[in-house]
Amino acid sequence: MNDAAQAPTPAPAPRKRARVRAPELIGKGGWLNTGGKELALADLRGKCVVVDFWTFCCVNCLHVLDELRELEEKHRDTVVIVGVHSPKFVHEAEHAAVVDAVERYGVHHPVLDDPELATWKQYAVRAWPTLVVIDPEGYVVAQHAGEGHAHAIAKLVEELEAEHEAKGTLRRGDGPYVAPEPVAGDLRFPGKALVLPSGNLLVSDTTRHQLVELAPDGESVVRRIGGGERGFGPDAFSEPQGLALLPDGSVVIADTVNHALRRFDPATGAVETVAGTGRQWWQGSPTSGPALDVDLSSPWDVAWWQGRVWIAMAGVHQLWTWDPEGGTVAVAAGTTNEGLHDGPAAEAWFAQPSGLAATEERLWIADSETSALRYVEREGDGYAIRTAVGSGLFDFGHRDGDAAQALLQHPLGVTALPDGSVAVCDTYNHALRRYDPATGQVTTLATDLREPSDAVLVGDDIVVVESARHRLTRLRLPEEAVRVDAVAHRTQRAATEVAPGTLRLDIVFQAPSGQKLDTRYGPSTRLLVSSTPPELLTAGDGPGTDLFRELALNPDLTGGVLHVSAMAASCDDDPENEYPACHVHQQDWGVPVLVTADGATRLPLVLAGLDA
Repeated sequence: MNDAAQAPTPAPAPRKRARVRAPELIGKGGWLNTGGKELALADLRGKCVVVDFWTFCCVNCLHVLDELRELEEKHRDTVVIVGVHSPKFVHEAEHAAVVDAVERYGVHHPVLDDPELATWKQYAVRAWPTLVVIDPEGYVVAQHAGEGHAHAIAKLVEELEAEHEAKGTLRRGDGPYVAPEPVAGDLRFPGKALVLPSGNLLVSDTTRHQLVELAPDGESVVRRIGGGERGFGPDAFSEPQGLALLPDGSVVIADTVNHALRRFDPATGAVETVAGTGRQWWQGSPTSGPALDVDLSSPWDVAWWQGRVWIAMAGVHQLWTWDPEGGTVAVAAGTTNEGLHDGPAAEAWFAQPSGLAATEERLWIADSETSALRYVEREGDGYAIRTAVGSGLFDFGHRDGDAAQALLQHPLGVTALPDGSVAVCDTYNHALRRYDPATGQVTTLATDLREPSDAVLVGDDIVVVESARHRLTRLRLPEEAVRVDAVAHRTQRAATEVAPGTLRLDIVFQAPSGQKLDTRYGPSTRLLVSSTPPELLTAGDGPGTDLFRELALNPDLTGGVLHVSAMAASCDDDPENEYPACHVHQQDWGVPVLVTADGATRLPLVLAGLDA
């Protein structure tokens, strides 16, 4: 063997990265979780900074918060995660609401409240969630939109640590996070409630990862179920939400962040897992089968209807069912595309369905991101989805009257009333609304309810879960509506100006270091494009496998919204490994566009990497 053959293989040169100076972090709402200190990027020099653009209505943003927890813990002396809260809804621009959300979702890093989207615009962000990585010298080195990027960011952080340790530009030590003082109380951001056969009330105490049984007065604690720490054991939950009483007297629980259904026996206090694996569902995973073998995604509410438990699967914009007798789960409605589209169940689009209420003929749905009230009903041998109130992702407000023009703002709960109407917990309007199918009218029953998320009937009263006041509030069902001044809103996001004619859509995706696109079983990428109104596109809509598309815009329209869904699967690039680890990266964009003569002819959307 000659000397050349014995020489060690040189280490690969570090990848050359673009050098883009990170814009300053500015926000009119100021900083949270810093002990009152204002932060600047200069204060973070020497650290690997991950900027997380999020808004608390967005379930995908909540998924990313959970994805980042391990990175946050493992690299706490070199990495600083900074949340930039960039609101979609008007309510989310309220500072007090952001303070609540940071506690509600266990955010343990500094958060900048940016109600005017100033930093969002500086970083040219187009979607929630978006992650931007800044190196210890203050340069942007990567951008990722959507979920599934934690492994790629962890790999990049390791590279940055090694590179800047060698250069002497890495600064180890504690970051700027300062934990707020804990707050006492029997409930903390409760989510949903139900009335037990005993007359007691069972409440999901979401932020404390417990269930709480209260006496009929709605205040006296009878017992707590769960140890109070985030977990997935027989005595642990993770941000539980929906509750439904089964015919046998047991209660099924939507254990949201555990991506599972649990069953609680009030007689014995026992808790068991009945559906889900504890892992989050990703595109390509099974959508039916034995309940304990199929992944779920952020189940937010549950209801017993027509012999099954129906699940508001907020994380994938679908309805699923669980059959307790057969022990199986299956998709019941929705395509996973986010939006508002009615029709046969298999073709419908939802946007974070978060509340369910069953009557004999209908299953009512609070479809939160479209600010809509919708329902399922039988149609022939299957089911159909209809919309009672709501028009889409970007229109919301507080307006009563005819349902065709009425507006809600991110409702999370719905309750069937004895007269055939339904009460809607209009969460971001802090109101209880009513829709009457007989007249097609929407009215307001009560106001000044702080983020109501559910309501249950108790005799002639309705008990409302006031999530942000950490309590249950008992109201007598009013005979007359409350008069409110009508207000209509659209999202603050500025429309992207595009030129008439052909628009080139590019999904920017760079596989993480050490990985490549997985093409062993065919194309590893997927792109789906549609528009609101549908007439906005005369060509280029529909599914495909390329991450680029030529779109033809209707010359007779001045604008609308492009709906873009992209997915890419990458695997470890190791020819010696027969079973490489693979990862799915995915994101949905809703891009408001305005057609102008001097607009752009190319629309780049970054899934992972930097747009050259």
